[in-house]
Amino acid sequence: MSSDPGLYGFIPYNRRPKITWPNGAKIAVWVAPNVEYYEYAPPPNPQRVPWSRPLPDVLAYSQRDYGNRAGWWRMMEAMDNAGIRGSVSLNVALCEHHPEIIEACAKRGWEFYSHGIYNTRYTYGMSPDQERAIIEDSIETIRKWTGQALAGWLAPALSNNPWTMDLLAEYGLLYTCDLFHDDQPMPVNVKSGRLISMPYSLEMNDVIVYNSNLSSPRHYGEIIKRQFDQLYAEGERSGTVMCIPLHPYLVGQPHRIEPFAEALQHIAKHDDVWLATGREIAEHYYAHSYDRMAADIAALQA
Repeated sequence: MSSDPGLYGFIPYNRRPKITWPNGAKIAVWVAPNVEYYEYAPPPNPQRVPWSRPLPDVLAYSQRDYGNRAGWWRMMEAMDNAGIRGSVSLNVALCEHHPEIIEACAKRGWEFYSHGIYNTRYTYGMSPDQERAIIEDSIETIRKWTGQALAGWLAPALSNNPWTMDLLAEYGLLYTCDLFHDDQPMPVNVKSGRLISMPYSLEMNDVIVYNSNLSSPRHYGEIIKRQFDQLYAEGERSGTVMCIPLHPYLVGQPHRIEPFAEALQHIAKHDDVWLATGREIAEHYYAHSYDRMAADIAALQA
């Protein structure tokens, strides 16, 4: 097996065709709250165990539940105050468990894309037909509850198979968040159709910041600001994308919300910023940048 899975081609950051965003914006900023539902005792997956402690792991389960009970509303208020809509990375089963959250997001014009059915059910080891069933469930559930056509994908726990990207393109999805290789959207190599990778940063993800890097809330606010300031400056040459992936059970804690809200205000006060959804960024990129970028990548590899 090759050491490179061949999911995307290479083109240096400083040798790309210029990306332009609406109204001359230098940067497209999208905020991606992960609205998740964790099962207490999910079906076993031979390749990954959902809970690190043996059942009954009421500690981990109830901490995640905090996000849907309290943290979510606090996070939403901070986003409302900054005039930022969300692109919801949705475990689609949550539509049945907490429809009031879906209703609140839909009223605000937020996007919904799929984060699988439950965040405790992974696609590792599934057959293509089993994975198709998850995609079809996501498409139908999001359409039923929101009226939206599914555009984006973030696999539960980032679980993928070699055919996952091909299936997403087969079903007409526009973008995947499962690749972390760039600060601009990039064409993904699929057997048929088209698919792009949407920048979705682990560095900005509150799970990594708080649970892995053990950063303070104030430092997380500074991380967001520094990421924005650098990509905003680089966007003078070619449009960049910044994503802030969130989890309400983390960022929505009372002692963490103020620095996060302050960082959103820092972004919102700048001119030449496109506060967008993942779908909006993808659609604009396909219309104005995809063909030229794909052609330049192909020319470099010829």
